[in-house]
Amino acid sequence: MSAPTLASGAPGRRAPVRPARVLLHVFLAGTALAWLAPLLWAMFSALRPYGETSAKGYVSWPDTLNLDNFKNAFVQSDMTHYFVNTLLIAVPAVLLTLFLSSMVAFYVSRFDFRLNLALLLVFTAGNLLPQQVVITPLYRMYLLTDLPGITESGKLYDSALGLVLIHVAFQSGFCAFVLSNYMRSLPHELTEAALVDGASVWRLYWQITLPLCKPAMAALATLLSIWIYNDFFWALVLISTGENMPITSALNNLSGQYFTDPNLVASGALLTAIPTLVVYFALQRQFVGGLTLGANKS
Repeated sequence: MSAPTLASGAPGRRAPVRPARVLLHVFLAGTALAWLAPLLWAMFSALRPYGETSAKGYVSWPDTLNLDNFKNAFVQSDMTHYFVNTLLIAVPAVLLTLFLSSMVAFYVSRFDFRLNLALLLVFTAGNLLPQQVVITPLYRMYLLTDLPGITESGKLYDSALGLVLIHVAFQSGFCAFVLSNYMRSLPHELTEAALVDGASVWRLYWQITLPLCKPAMAALATLLSIWIYNDFFWALVLISTGENMPITSALNNLSGQYFTDPNLVASGALLTAIPTLVVYFALQRQFVGGLTLGANKS
């Protein structure tokens, strides 16, 4: 039996390790450690009692590691209530954003008219505008918009509906841009054959085009869920009642007026990150597939 040969053709010999490859692996390992260092440090702090770290310092060998900080953070911050608040904001915002942006993407990608590119640019241009630039007129508009009987505050301000609408407005442009590019890669023969058979425009969108966009929709759903869940700016500006705030703003409940336990805050921050990890790992395959699909299409 002949000896196995490598790609270079030399029997039994391994390819020499090049210095550039070693440097690349060292760089990648260092980058990974740099990204993981804050998370590992937060976990280390969350597992230690504050009394021990205040006596020995944070850079010291621990004597006690337990989950007391996680239990106290969950109870003291009333985290269950704020998780529900966040779901009432994130779930409708993600669904509405994907629904509206997919309709815009379908229209500009499957129909030819003079202003289709201009229409797509209008939606995309909203993502180029910094949020801090429009906060003053938006704040005034939210205060002046009365919604009696619809929201608890009677206004668009200080309501979950206000946060849902602002997320839909700011995220629809990016989603429309991504979905329109994805829909352009789909064969036009599908829609042309459906039109010949007498299918309506709604059926072309809902039953033919949209099912083919599931990978891209799953990737966008993952990104939107993480972005909206981690939002702090809009919740801080457009919500004034503490009970109406989402989970990211509720971490302020762990900070006292005269004293803040950083170990308790670290445990609360780690607890709030769990749902985003669940969403990512649940949709990981679709997320990666949505990012790579269409890369080899002409």
